[in-house]
Order: sequence, then C-alpha cells, then structure tokens
Amino acid sequence: MTIALMYLKAFLVGGLICTFGELLVLKTKLSPARILVCYIVAGVLLSAVGLYGPIVSFAGAGATVPLTGFGHALCQGVIFSVQESGLIGAFTGGLAATAGGIAAAIFFGTLVALVFKPKAK
Repeated sequence: MTIALMYLKAFLVGGLICTFGELLVLKTKLSPARILVCYIVAGVLLSAVGLYGPIVSFAGAGATVPLTGFGHALCQGVIFSVQESGLIGAFTGGLAATAGGIAAAIFFGTLVALVFKPKAK
C-alpha cells in the first residue's frame, strides 16, 4: 500500500468523524462538552461490540486520533487488563492504556495556560 493511499484513507475517515461532530454542533442544542463525551462513549461502545477495530485497521490515525479513538483505547485497555488481572483490570486497564495521552494533555494544557493569558467571556 502506498503512503498516499494510507494518508487518503486516514484523511477521509477522520474527516467523516469530524464532519459528524460539526453537524452535531450546528444542528443540535448539545453543548460541545456533551458532544465530546458522546464521542468517547461511542468509541467505547463500538469497540466493545467489535466494530471500531476494523475501522482502526482500515484508517489508522484517521480513526485513532479523534476522541472515538480515545474511547477505543480505553475499551481495549480494560479488555486486556481483565484478561490479565481479572476483575481489578476493569478499574485499572483503561487508565493504564491511555496514561500517555492523559499526561500529554495535562502537560500541554498547563504549558499553554502559563504562556497565554486566558480571557473570561
């Protein structure tokens, strides 16, 4: 598979996911925070029933970078930890699988807050 085809698939799938989110923002009265939570829950549910794995295999970063990919990572981490550690894995697996992304979000969020002056609306 050529790199250009890989990029095209990632762009199209990621673009469709983001387009759906934009439609939710424009056409519903849902707040952006609720839409983000819906994306994570959708990723968990689609991963739990086995539908998100093939999308990730097809689109790569186009499916793992949006928030649905975060939900997928949470679900896969829990599934792996439950298989390894039993019931306690249901509580630790999701955090262990996504710790790097959570740490990066906290670090860069703090960095941006220190560099720029937020303005209250």
